[in-house]
Amino acid sequence: MSENKHLGISYYPEHWPQECWKQDAKDLADLGITYVRIAEYAWSRIEPEPGEFAWEWLDKVIETLASKALKIIMCTPTAAPPRWMLNKHPDMLAVDEANQPRKFGSRRHYCFSHEGYRWESRRITEILADRYGNHPAIAAWQTDSAYGGHETVRSWSPSAHKAFQLWLAQKYGNIKALNQAWGSVLWSMEYNSFEQIELPNLTVTQANPAHCLDFDRFSSDQVAEFNSEQVGILRQLAAGRPVIHNFTADTFAFDHYKLADQLDIAGWDCYPISFHTHYQMESSFGTPEGYWEDYFQQGDPDYQAFHHDLYRQAGHGRLWVMQMQSGPMNLAPYNPVPLPGMVRLWSWEAFAHGAETTSYFRWRQVPFAQEQMHAGLKQTDNKPAQGYVEVAQLALELEQLGPFTPAEAPVALVVDYESQWAHEAQRYGKDFSYIRLVLAYYRALRQKGVDVEIIRPLSQDLSPYKLVIVPALYALSEELSENLAAYVEFNGVVLGGPRLAQKDANYQLSQSSLKLPKPFEGVEVLRSSTSPKEFSCAVRDLADHNRGKAYIWQEEISTSLPVLFEDENNQPVFMGENNTFYVAAWADPTLMSAILDEVFKIAKIDKVEMPSGLRRSKTSIGTFYYNYSKNTVNLKALRLADAADLDGLELPPAGVALVR
Repeated sequence: MSENKHLGISYYPEHWPQECWKQDAKDLADLGITYVRIAEYAWSRIEPEPGEFAWEWLDKVIETLASKALKIIMCTPTAAPPRWMLNKHPDMLAVDEANQPRKFGSRRHYCFSHEGYRWESRRITEILADRYGNHPAIAAWQTDSAYGGHETVRSWSPSAHKAFQLWLAQKYGNIKALNQAWGSVLWSMEYNSFEQIELPNLTVTQANPAHCLDFDRFSSDQVAEFNSEQVGILRQLAAGRPVIHNFTADTFAFDHYKLADQLDIAGWDCYPISFHTHYQMESSFGTPEGYWEDYFQQGDPDYQAFHHDLYRQAGHGRLWVMQMQSGPMNLAPYNPVPLPGMVRLWSWEAFAHGAETTSYFRWRQVPFAQEQMHAGLKQTDNKPAQGYVEVAQLALELEQLGPFTPAEAPVALVVDYESQWAHEAQRYGKDFSYIRLVLAYYRALRQKGVDVEIIRPLSQDLSPYKLVIVPALYALSEELSENLAAYVEFNGVVLGGPRLAQKDANYQLSQSSLKLPKPFEGVEVLRSSTSPKEFSCAVRDLADHNRGKAYIWQEEISTSLPVLFEDENNQPVFMGENNTFYVAAWADPTLMSAILDEVFKIAKIDKVEMPSGLRRSKTSIGTFYYNYSKNTVNLKALRLADAADLDGLELPPAGVALVR
């Protein structure tokens, strides 16, 4: 893993006259930019008609950027196929769940299962890689762009339907095995052949959850296969150059781990305010009242950090931010101007969480089409925007600071994509969301000043950690069950639940035992209850002290473990001893904080309760502090062991401090 930190830019030369390119290249180099991403959506300019290529402009821009020693990330342009492609392949469009085609006129309108478009994507990738694969200015390659963006992983097209039937036939071998796995005897849903199986949409009421889960697995595999075809070509024709993809936030419809295993580096597109206005306004599970308003111009203090850690895990330690928000954008429900200093803060946070490169979107604001209100580092008149000023400051600071890496985290948090699909297949409670529950744990840990490592559900060495948290790992394969049992040998503390290990890989309940698998075999889940998030149940400890509330999901438990907290109906909520603990409910922020305090004592984890909006990350050169709040924070008040170093250190809104 590289310890050096670099800055990059998304550059779209096809949007600007060639007379701009030379000055742009000089200005980029002068600003301190190392990497320049190009050709991301340029297919119509590269191949304006089928088989007719226009290379002169692309050759020229590569030459111009290289003349200023800028390193180029070449993108395959397959996320936005040109209009003529639809004439060649009129059935290539993805189809949404309501059976409506995703029409031309935007981007990401192809179906991953369409063989004709798969061939076209391989063709353009091979042509680009053959021409530029060994070009000395091309430092890396990016495949496609933002898989899953705009809810485009799952397609209900005829191509997907046919491919799904073949996928099922390969998985189950015969239709009898599928009927048994799916429990198709219910409601006379039994099939006589794989050709009879439809896609799980437009059913009168809920589709079979096992059917839905397999369709999600299939859809995820289609994305990985599509990407692997491009990666294979690039490995052959652009050998020695790292291959990257830019994931995006809150897209859990495909397995990023599986796809990232094909890559050299996991990248992602970081738009903190966009995420905040999209998702916090919908449901703020696990967040205090007023959270959305408090961070309207800054973004959620934990959301982007979570994704940095998630994608660093996907990339086996290698992370790049491919697009960082540089000002107001135009794709969210609301698009406020970031609080001054936030572009710099977001960037420092990315670097502290392991990003080797942070690349900004975009160089200059485009004056037309869908992105015309989306800020760049420069305005449409080429004058520097606020983001430019902050990146210029950051470039100087990076040069002075030198290399660093994240410190080892004491806590590991298991994140599993199949659990997300399993919970979506049959929510049981409208307000239940696997990923929101995972985020609630992550947020609670960060509020205690504790660094977190996201880990995969399988084959992970637990020895570096003091505490491993396993929330709602739902549908267990035999391999996953054996891996969970191995947690018994872990020397640290394991905290599990709720909704943990309650079904097998075929989405069926056990007919032999209600006991959870090791290491939680002291817990039996008798029944589960869900309620609107506005409803809650008070929880108290054995000394009758109020410890918070349970809501959204609660389990009726029989347990041989000591009960530490119970609800107002005397039902166990938090139980455990030695190094194994279980939470039988979705805990509100107060209850989750109390539960973590208890397990921290056993695991011997130090904590510092962070003031509202303050977060920190430990690195090899010291601890970074970030102030997401609109108020000045006095770090002296934290009463840290190194408080003398913090004497008088006040952090203004959007401020960043490094305490060595």
